Amino acid sequence: MFAALFNFDGGPLDLQPADGLKVLGAHRQAALLCRTSDAAGEETGIDSLADRYWIAGRIRLDARERLRSQLGPHLADETPHVSDMRLCLHAYAKWGERCVEHLAGDFAFVLWDDTRQRLFTVRDQLGKRVLFHCRTGSLGIIGDSLDWVAQQGAGLRDLDEYWVADFLTLSWSREFHRTVYRDVSRLAPSHRLLWSGTGASVHRYWRLEIAEPLQLERRGAYAERFRELLSLAVADRLPRGKVGIAMSGGLDSTTLAASTVQLTADPRRVVACCEHYEDLMNIEEDRYARLAAQHLDIELQIQRFDDMVYDPLWRERGIRPAEPTQAVLNAHLVRGINQDLSRQAAVWFEGEGPDNALTFDRDPYLSWLLRRRSWRRLAGALVGYTVAKGIRGWAETLRRHAVPAAASDSDAPTLPGWLRPEFVDRSRLVERIRDLGDGGDRTHPWHPTAIASFTCPIWQDYFAGYDLQEALAPVRWRHPFLDLRVLEFMLSVPPVPWGWKKQLIREAMKGRLPDAVVQRPKTPLALNAQAEMIRRHGRPQLSGSALLERYVEPDLLPPADASPSALMQSLSAHVLDHWMSLSPIATRPPSLYRAVPCG
Repeated sequence: MFAALFNFDGGPLDLQPADGLKVLGAHRQAALLCRTSDAAGEETGIDSLADRYWIAGRIRLDARERLRSQLGPHLADETPHVSDMRLCLHAYAKWGERCVEHLAGDFAFVLWDDTRQRLFTVRDQLGKRVLFHCRTGSLGIIGDSLDWVAQQGAGLRDLDEYWVADFLTLSWSREFHRTVYRDVSRLAPSHRLLWSGTGASVHRYWRLEIAEPLQLERRGAYAERFRELLSLAVADRLPRGKVGIAMSGGLDSTTLAASTVQLTADPRRVVACCEHYEDLMNIEEDRYARLAAQHLDIELQIQRFDDMVYDPLWRERGIRPAEPTQAVLNAHLVRGINQDLSRQAAVWFEGEGPDNALTFDRDPYLSWLLRRRSWRRLAGALVGYTVAKGIRGWAETLRRHAVPAAASDSDAPTLPGWLRPEFVDRSRLVERIRDLGDGGDRTHPWHPTAIASFTCPIWQDYFAGYDLQEALAPVRWRHPFLDLRVLEFMLSVPPVPWGWKKQLIREAMKGRLPDAVVQRPKTPLALNAQAEMIRRHGRPQLSGSALLERYVEPDLLPPADASPSALMQSLSAHVLDHWMSLSPIATRPPSLYRAVPCG
């Protein structure tokens, strides 16, 4: 971990190192601290440049050669293998706060500018790396460990009831900046924070802006460009030794495997693991994964996941994430899997991204073309859609419209009956749901669903799940499809026809994966596996703590045989209860520092 301290009064900090942290960047009114490591090519450490700039952070950059070229003579005294951390230092030395406009990757860092006497803090565009900050009196505290930051001052562990209300109804916060603690904030993705003697300021430095759909001259150019960009993303994330692929039998993860094999030109460097269900449902993930692995000549491990989706002893494991999360329900079992994976490869690729980026926003896109009177594009889109969908696709559409839709279990009430009415009023929950929804921005004129999915705070919960996995086992997870070059390209291609069943990726993988895999339709899960396992094992027991009753009426929580949606939503109450029962509030360690007043 890494952290920074800042005295807004301008006086010196009297540092008292604890928790194994090294104080390596101490100045009169600021200090940088860290536990240094360089795990799987991702730096977590501290460095300085010309005794003017000091940096601490967790950094892995994309497009390093482009950045090196932009920095030019600034790197004259550096070795050919200059670290990502030093690249960030040189970028700040050249561009100041605007350096973030030249950085991409997975990063969060704090930088002390000794010349200007200011602390500069930044988080990557999508928020793959975290940063938390707070102020207690004249002291500012920043760090990538929520627990550590909250331990540094009295009263910082009071709960944020807005966050709790969102968690109990949505499983994540509707606002990027909130944490489970009222007085500790999360720096939002693509934001920078500046502390100086004149105060504090927060600015957004990047937005996901997709203006016009990308128009290429040839149909084949879309697939070519996609393969080229994905190859760059994989190359930037590739470790020196073996790399793992979390490979289902679906299109996205097998595409990652194919791109990695092509890039390395050595199938022996690539290993894959497929998690599949044997007892709960049979969707043949293992069969399709084997087809892809055999085609690519890579090693494949099949992991039966039925008993891994839910740990009936999860309350007894003593695992307490920094914030309540349903990931704790099988964290112990996933830790065992990841420990096995780490023995095969230190870095593993995960294939999330295309399902969201290639959302088939058909009607908004066609309506947008119609409003603009783009007749040629409209005609081309309709022809492309007709061809891509094919006879089988149109037949499926006819059958779907001919048969009445079955009742869906997803229509569960937004406000569960087990919430205490006074808590609902106190947290203004009805208004939050009305005004914030799930937190995504749906105003994009032709790709609203896709853009909303990437502007939604759910991604913070998603990345936090991988942070928890990395904390429990020595494995690093990377997400090549979320490389900004790949992501922005997928969002820019016309959703008609390229979003139709991810036609872009199917076209790109023709001849590179088995036809059965390329043509395999999206296969939704036949049931909620976690809910099914809870029914078999029984609903978890509450701790009996009075803390939960501030928010929930325990007697009204649904039984194990409730509908899957109602059962899964109620699990947030069980998770919150467990998290509060393990709270270290009563055993808070002494503060790392104290301020020496000015004068």
